[in-house]
Parts: sequence; C-alpha cells; structure tokens
Amino acid sequence: MCVGMFMAILDIQIVSAALPQLGDALHIRLDQLSWIQTAYLTAEVIAIAFSGRLARALSTTGLFTIAVAGFTLASIGCALSENFGALVAARAIQGLCGGAIIPCVFTAGFLRFLDTARMRAMLLAGLAAVLAPSIGPLLGGFIAEKLAWQWIFIINVPVGIVVAASVIFLIRVDEPDLSHLREVDVITVFALAISLAMLLILFKVGPEDHWMSWRDSSLMFVVIASGWLGIRRCVTSAQPLIDFAPLREPHVRGACILNFIVGAGLYGSVYVLPLFLGFVRRHTSLEIGIIMTVTGVAQLLSAPVAAWAEKHKPAIVVAAVGFALFTAGLATNAFETPRTDAAGLFWPQVLRGAALLFCMLPLTTAALEMHGPEQLSHASALLNLMRNLGGALGIASVDTLINVRPARIGTEIAARLLAGDRATAQFVGLPLGRFHGVPVHVTHAQEQLARPLIERAAATSAFNEAWLLLAVLMCAALLLLPLLRSGDRSPAA
Repeated sequence: MCVGMFMAILDIQIVSAALPQLGDALHIRLDQLSWIQTAYLTAEVIAIAFSGRLARALSTTGLFTIAVAGFTLASIGCALSENFGALVAARAIQGLCGGAIIPCVFTAGFLRFLDTARMRAMLLAGLAAVLAPSIGPLLGGFIAEKLAWQWIFIINVPVGIVVAASVIFLIRVDEPDLSHLREVDVITVFALAISLAMLLILFKVGPEDHWMSWRDSSLMFVVIASGWLGIRRCVTSAQPLIDFAPLREPHVRGACILNFIVGAGLYGSVYVLPLFLGFVRRHTSLEIGIIMTVTGVAQLLSAPVAAWAEKHKPAIVVAAVGFALFTAGLATNAFETPRTDAAGLFWPQVLRGAALLFCMLPLTTAALEMHGPEQLSHASALLNLMRNLGGALGIASVDTLINVRPARIGTEIAARLLAGDRATAQFVGLPLGRFHGVPVHVTHAQEQLARPLIERAAATSAFNEAWLLLAVLMCAALLLLPLLRSGDRSPAA
C-alpha cells in the first residue's frame, strides 16, 4: 500500500519537471499549463472530503484497490492525450483517485498494527511520502527527455496493476458496509466541486479585465452560491460530507489555516521553478529535474532533525523555524536575473527543502493529537484538504502573475532603457557602453535585437513577483503561529 501511496505522491512531482516539454508537445499555452497541476490538486480536495465515507462503505482495502485501478487507467488516459482538454480531464481523474489512496494507507496502518508495529508502519508511510519529492523531478526529467513525455504516466501502469492485485488478495483491513454509501452527499460533492473549479477559472480570467466584467461577476456569484450550498449542507447534515466540528478547537483551526499557507508555498514553488528554468533559462526536462532535486534531497536529509525537534520542542517553536526558513527560501528566489541558474538556485532550494517538515510535522501534531479515532479522521481530512486547497489557489495566483505581468513589465523596461537607465540595461543583459542616464536613440534593427532580451527580463521580473507573493504569504504565517499555542504540548523529557 505504501508503494501505491508513493506512486500517487510521486506523480505531481514527476510531472513538474516535464511541464515545459508537455506544453511544447501538446501546444499548450503558458497560461494553460497550471491546469495540469491544479486539476489534480482540486480533484484531490474533493476525494479527500468523501474518502472516509467511501472507505467505510467499500472497506479500506476495497477503496484503495479501486482508487489504484482508477489511477492506473487515468495514467493511460494521460499518456494517450492528444490535446489540452483530454490531458486535464485525465489528470482530474488521477487526482480523484490519488486523493483516496493516501488516507487509506494511513488508516490501514492505524487499524492493522498496534504500538511499536504501528509506529514502524507510520514510519514506512512517512518515508514514502518524503522520498517521492526527492526523486520525482529527476525521474520525471530523465524519462521525458530520454524516452518521451508519455512515459511519465505509463510507468504508473505496471506498478498500479501489481499493487492493486497484491492488496486485493493479500490485505484485509476492515469489512465493507454498503449502507454507508447513503451517507455520501452527492449534492454537496458537486456543489463544492463547482465552487472550486469556478474559483480557479476566476483567478485565470479575472485579471484580463481587472475583475470588472459581467463574466467575472457571474463566476463570483457561482463560486459564492455553490460554496455556500456545499458548506451549509455540511454544517446542517447529520452525516456531513466534511465534518467541520474539529474546527471549533482553536489549535485545529490554526493548524488548518497554516497548512493552507504551506500548500500555497509548497505547490506554488514547485510550479514556478520549472517554468522559470524551462522558459527563461531554456533548460531541458532532465536539466530541470537535476536542478530541482536539491529541494527533495534537503527535505530527506532534514527529516531526522525535524522528527527529533517535533518530539522534544514546543510545536510553535518548531513551526517558527520551518516558516522562517521557508520564507527565506522563497524571498531569496525573488532576486533572480535572466542569467540565474543552478548555482544561484541552490541555497533557496536547500532552505525550502529543509523547512518543509519543520512546518508540516507540528501542524499535524497540533491538529490530530487528543482526538478519538472518529474525530481524528475528520481532523486529518480537514488538514489535508486545506493543504491541497492552498496549493491549488497558490498555483492559480502565481500563474496569474507570470502570465499577466510580463507585458506591462516589458513596456516599463523598454521605457527605462530608452531613458538610458544603466541598472536596467545590466539586468536585461545589454552592453553598458551606451547607457549613461541620458536618452538613447535606437534603430529598428537594434530594437529587434533587444526585444528577446527584454521579453526574458520581463518574464524574470514576473517570476520574481510570484516568488515575492509566496514569500509574503509565508511570512504572514509567522504572525499566525500563536494560533497553535492552545494545542501546544510540553517538550518531551
């Protein structure tokens, strides 16, 4: 089962390094690429919401097997996609299935094992969760470049078949009870799915007309109305799809808010970096994968330290270290130039990789400790749901910046160059001999030669703004850390 979880977690990482190549192969515009990741994350949010009900109805083993089989078929669908729409639809199905796989693994570990054996099972699951980001970008880049982009999905097929067959015949966790199917509120599922999808679309199209068109107003109405309907049904139902009761506890509420920010920073940075390397630096998928491996390796190496700190130090202190490191890793990326490459990206990635578990472990402990099994599952679902929701909205936000801002920034850069601004010329990469703070006259030929450099510089500035947005969001989380204090525990002896 841990192998199946590893496959699901690996998927979003393995795709990230190949995003530029996917865009070229399927003629996907830059402003559409984010849907390849947000479709997956949004579908995961929905799946997490009702996976608990389905697990009780189909059994943990049954749901896991169906989810792995669906993930495998969706992987085939991704590999066979010939256009943007088909790929996004297949990715959404992958997300639905992936969102059910991960909770099943932890539930199985909790139910099948006791005491020390349970700790070993949880450690094995945690190792799979940490190892996947470490090798995902490198594996994705290698496969996309040496074989073909389709193979980043095809490799899931034999793994999925073996895992599904092994689990269905060898593992029995609990018994199915189909009467629980009646507890799945289909109206709420569709209402929340529509609200999330329309919200992501609004993030995409709103900046085009400064959020003032009838289209934007209509989308906002649908987001609010469907979201209100879904949440109201959850609050008033005797068997809610999402049980918000754990949010009455301040430390659970704080952990969920902070996990939303972690999701935005994590998935936003994993989305932005390969696009910068692919579209500004013009690296291949393999080169992108090699450069991005730094984050995963740093995360893997920091895991023992983070685990020790989480057991021996107050949660608020551990989280403060994590958010401070993550903020620094994002902020240092916000000063890239069009010539920034692997060496300049090394330490920001180290900081972010080292920070991640320092952020996530204390939030998980604060949200889940002191709960019975039933409430624990609800609190866990809320925590994971908020992280994925933050990731989807984080990607949508930074994607808006890197697609909308370059045109205006390019105009501003051109104006400063014509005014003879030396610092701007240095940033763009133009010879400095003609720039002395006085207006510069350029010929048409010179303008054409400078245009690609200006476009790269404008794109770089937009990427820097995206990094800065994520850094500000992560920095704001530091101010919210007192929300964890009510759930904090004394450090272990």
